[in-house]
Amino acid sequence: MNTLSYLEKLLDGVEVEWLPLGDIGNFIRGNGLQKKDFIEIGFPAIHYGQIYTRYGLSADKTFTFVSSELANKLRKAKKNDLLLATTSENDVDVVKPLAWLGEDSAISGDMMLFRHEQNVKYLAHFFQSEIFQTQKMKYITGAKVRRVSSGDLAKIVAPIPCPNNPEKSLVIQSEIVRILDKFTALTAELTAELTTELTARKKQYNYYRDQLLNFEEGEVEWRTLGDITKKWYSGGTPTAGNKDYYESGHIPWLRTQEVKFNDITETEVKVTESAIKNSSAKWIPENCVIIAISGATAGRSAINKIPLTTNQHCGCLEIDSSKALYRYVFHWVSYNYENIKSLGQGARGDLNSSIIKNFKFPIPYGNNTEKSLTEQAKIVSILDKFDTLTHSISEGLPREIELRQKQYEYYRDRLFSFPNSNPKVVSEDE
Repeated sequence: MNTLSYLEKLLDGVEVEWLPLGDIGNFIRGNGLQKKDFIEIGFPAIHYGQIYTRYGLSADKTFTFVSSELANKLRKAKKNDLLLATTSENDVDVVKPLAWLGEDSAISGDMMLFRHEQNVKYLAHFFQSEIFQTQKMKYITGAKVRRVSSGDLAKIVAPIPCPNNPEKSLVIQSEIVRILDKFTALTAELTAELTTELTARKKQYNYYRDQLLNFEEGEVEWRTLGDITKKWYSGGTPTAGNKDYYESGHIPWLRTQEVKFNDITETEVKVTESAIKNSSAKWIPENCVIIAISGATAGRSAINKIPLTTNQHCGCLEIDSSKALYRYVFHWVSYNYENIKSLGQGARGDLNSSIIKNFKFPIPYGNNTEKSLTEQAKIVSILDKFDTLTHSISEGLPREIELRQKQYEYYRDRLFSFPNSNPKVVSEDE
């Protein structure tokens, strides 16, 4: 779509004026509502945090309610108000918009509503645009908690087509909304389609994994992970904040948050030779089965496809290839994630080398090594195919969504860059 020529045709010669938001509407701040005030049935209400977690760009109903007595004391959003979550820990999410299309609803503090006579979804799309974000940035205040005042928001200018002809202006705004809504609908449709596909593949993968790794008595020889392990490795953490240990480092250093039932081909953090010499971190050969042994991640597993080092919360099994295939061990450990995790000790549910090495491990055809490794390879081949398919969809899903989001953002910003129209941004001195 040639956005500029389309806009010229849509505008048909009418002018676009960049007006301060304070001139086209009023900002009203919410008051008093807290999460603890919600009840199961009552008057519709919205807490500002829900704008970040429960809603998209527009909504016509609430998920929560408050008592009528409390609602009488609170300010209320009306249909076609623009709701704004104005408090966040990061600048991007400050002033997150929600076009309200429902009936009267009580609103909390740390939220504003913008009452106006424009197309509310037109404003919601504009509030997400680069033009708005650029203006907003100079008004953000606060250290840890970031916010924008209603007085400063009122200074931000927005493009209003032919403001002296409200009827025609709304027609133009509605057409822009129609185009942008189409992009958001395509993103939602794609997300639903890929999520459904991912769910189906996961069920299929889990079915075959259950069939292949749920052994009957006598089908395998039961040993322990320690029996098929050549060497156990643990790691260490170089002193945090020591520049000599981290700056310009080239040695991969793995943390437990990166252990996600996956192949490790790189690490988020690199350390230096000095870090290795002065800590318990040590080199681990490729193709070890790595198990997180501490805290919330305990029991999760991965395979390092590169030599690397780890922190002390990773336990690494170098598998004896004459007894078992490392990928067969990985699939077994992943399959038994909940069982291994349940063996954790202490308040944090920590594991250790003794617990892991004593965990039972099935060897098919235990009295015939060659036949055993062949059977393990067959199981690995099947599970790897499903694992690859599942992960490709898992990785592809956010990539496809990001692609559609960027497409939406491109056309949104182009549509708000009206031809022959330049915003007059109000300076701080005005």
